[in-house]
Amino acid sequence: MWVKRLIWRALGLVFVALAIAGAILPLVPTTPFLLLAAFFFARSSPRLHGWLMAHRQFGPLIRNWRDHGSIDRRSKYFALAAMLAALLTSLVMGVRPVLIAIQILVLAGVGWFILSRPEGPQNET
Repeated sequence: MWVKRLIWRALGLVFVALAIAGAILPLVPTTPFLLLAAFFFARSSPRLHGWLMAHRQFGPLIRNWRDHGSIDRRSKYFALAAMLAALLTSLVMGVRPVLIAIQILVLAGVGWFILSRPEGPQNET
């Protein structure tokens, strides 16, 4: 059992690192990586799970999703703006039309999902 917990803890740390990269780098998501990190830490390390849930910036995003299945308005706008920027970057770079069409379909689906989520509490503490 300890091997499984060790693997889950390692995966949690990897996803926290990816989330931090996402917070710094444009067009790299943050929230999905945080949700995965919280999932793995909840099953492997109460200390790391508690740290992540209590984090000033990351904690509210995770709690909103866990408790309400919601994405706050600011995060929705940021996600949609990042998706639009990715699409515009592809257009400017001259990516083949078939790939642009696929990108539009995928981004439209993801955008619909994001917009369909409730906003939940804005400043939960």
